Amino acid sequence: MIQARRLNKLYGRKKAIEDLSLRVEKGEVVGLLGPDGAGKTTAMRILAGFFPPTSGTVKVAGYDLLRQPRIAKSRLGYLPQQPPLYAHMRVDDYLRFVDAVQGGAAKPLARRLEEVKAQCRLSHLGSRLIGRLSQGNQRRLGLAQALIHDPEVLILDEPTEGLDPPHVAELRELIAGLAEDRAVLVSTHILPEADSLCRRVLILHCGRLIAQGSPRELRALLGRGALIEMQVEGPVESLPGRLKSLSGVRNAMLEESVGQGRLLLVEAQAGRDVRAAAARTVIESGCALLELRSRDASLEDIFLHLTTEDRLEPPGHAADGGAKGESEVIR
Repeated sequence: MIQARRLNKLYGRKKAIEDLSLRVEKGEVVGLLGPDGAGKTTAMRILAGFFPPTSGTVKVAGYDLLRQPRIAKSRLGYLPQQPPLYAHMRVDDYLRFVDAVQGGAAKPLARRLEEVKAQCRLSHLGSRLIGRLSQGNQRRLGLAQALIHDPEVLILDEPTEGLDPPHVAELRELIAGLAEDRAVLVSTHILPEADSLCRRVLILHCGRLIAQGSPRELRALLGRGALIEMQVEGPVESLPGRLKSLSGVRNAMLEESVGQGRLLLVEAQAGRDVRAAAARTVIESGCALLELRSRDASLEDIFLHLTTEDRLEPPGHAADGGAKGESEVIR
């Protein structure tokens, strides 16, 4: 549905985007992940045809965005960080205006207008002035303008930025539903959002794509298993050494006090479940085990690992950037 090959964007000598390639298929929500300044907005603007790349190609629904811009842009909907809203217009008038600019959808406008407002939970606000809408409703209206011409591709730049938690949850649910018959590319710096919403994640750092894959595949890049958090009480000083000697344990360390006990962190080797052995060791050491819980590596762990290491590829990956399986690290 949307395909980019070897995109570069230069501002003078500064490389905002470097050799970026990606592909998003129908039925997918793909996340473009990175901190502020990583190049996400520049990449999204290029993909939406907002401005051209210095080099490289973009295809939308099979149409070249540079050579066939009118037909390619008619196939995509774009929500920038700041929705292109006009405060003096009413919701219905604004959506009719955007539909006319986009060339219109195949369905009659009146029917399409009601469908899109219902999707975005704006049905009761058609006659409301945009300037009087809440921030959450303005963000939903921004999404509605991207949908009004029924595009095959959606490009959403930080769609939940500035929203309170209830509005964020609603918008995520809406985006997930829209992907059933579209290709959706979402940029975000909110790591839990990418983890919960996206089938695949592309990690951008300093304008370069450094890793991609499903959240599960990307967790494998750390080369470790679950992190076990144990709240223990008693003679705890010898526990890290005893736990490190267990088969399948990669590391163990004591952290700060937690209530009446201490927090003990146990890092398992990839593919190993050491919870039972760790719990038994704690109890046999004469300590009380007050709580035990495990958690997988988060996307934040992965991002920090990839962007703070001198070498981007973790152990077990080829030096040329190839990775085993579908996930990959890119130099």
